[in-house]
Amino acid sequence: MLFEDQCTFYAFSTCSIHFDEGIGLTVESDLIISVLRLTRGGSCLAEDIKTESRLPTDVMMKLLKTFQNENLLKLNRTRVETDTETRLKLAVKALSLGADVETVAGFLRWQEFESFAAAALESYGYSVKKNLHFKNSTRRWELDVVGCKKPLVVCVDCKNWHRSMKPSAMIRVVEAQVERTKALSDAMPSMSSGLECYGWNRAKFLPVIIVLIENRFRFWDGVPVVAVLQLNDFLAQLPFEFESMKYFKRNLVHLSD
Repeated sequence: MLFEDQCTFYAFSTCSIHFDEGIGLTVESDLIISVLRLTRGGSCLAEDIKTESRLPTDVMMKLLKTFQNENLLKLNRTRVETDTETRLKLAVKALSLGADVETVAGFLRWQEFESFAAAALESYGYSVKKNLHFKNSTRRWELDVVGCKKPLVVCVDCKNWHRSMKPSAMIRVVEAQVERTKALSDAMPSMSSGLECYGWNRAKFLPVIIVLIENRFRFWDGVPVVAVLQLNDFLAQLPFEFESMKYFKRNLVHLSD
């Protein structure tokens, strides 16, 4: 598991930390935003964070050490280091402290969502391919992440969205991902994509949407909409629940003949 602490999955309501009087939640969230802004390349100098956040050195270091204890970042002498997983956890932490969703999301790259999704799928035994390009019905298609674990082919679309998504926007995105997933299932009998499922007898192609934070649309027309830090929990339950979701069956027996 990428996250052993169940608190992580529900960080929005359960993971706030209380500091000494004088260090408020706004200070915490502002510091996290500074870290997210400055570590887009993976690391930065602690001194740069001090300049960015305009916090006294002792306050900044106390918070950074607390975040390190929570596995939200790593302090290495004078540098602060992050990776895809910790940056996503930092983002959710900032949101739980009341930071503006669009501001936080603006410091995350969509590639970070892809890498996280790929790592989560691999940790559950899926063979993974990112940025899959294929052609079907004279049209070219692309899927962000595809995970194969017999009999499932999980087709992931990563969206860095904010909390105020409208139903009309959700409908468009879900319909587009359903269309891409069906196109892949239709293309499989005549394509060699390098996917593990190419040699299977049959497969079930499942569209999935991954978003930054949990929102009111957990399913839309049978398509799961998963908050990124709940992805591990979702994958753990998927073998037992996918039959209740929208998917496309494809008989692939002739591919291995």
